[in-house]
Amino acid sequence: MADVLDKTGARTDEAAGVIAGARERIDALDDRIIGLVQERMAVSAVIQEARITSGGRRVNLSREMEVLGHYRDALGKPGTALAMTLLELCRGRI
Repeated sequence: MADVLDKTGARTDEAAGVIAGARERIDALDDRIIGLVQERMAVSAVIQEARITSGGRRVNLSREMEVLGHYRDALGKPGTALAMTLLELCRGRI
C-alpha cells in the first residue's frame, strides 16, 4: 500500500483507498466527457456543412454567443473559457 500512498499523497491507507477510487471515477468521467466532445464535434460538422451548402457562413456568431452565455450561467467565468475551447474544437479558429 506504500506505493498507493505515494501516488495519492495520502497519509493513511484509508485515505489512499478513497483517493484511488475517486480517481478511477474521474478517469471514467473524463473518458465520457471526451466521447461527448467528439460527438459534439461531429454534430457541429453536420451543421456547418448544411449551412455552407445552403450558401451561409461556416460560423453563426449569434449562436456561439448563446453557447457562451449558457456555459457562463451554468459554470461561471471558467464556463466561458470551457465553451470557447469547445467552440474552437468544433469549428476551428476563425
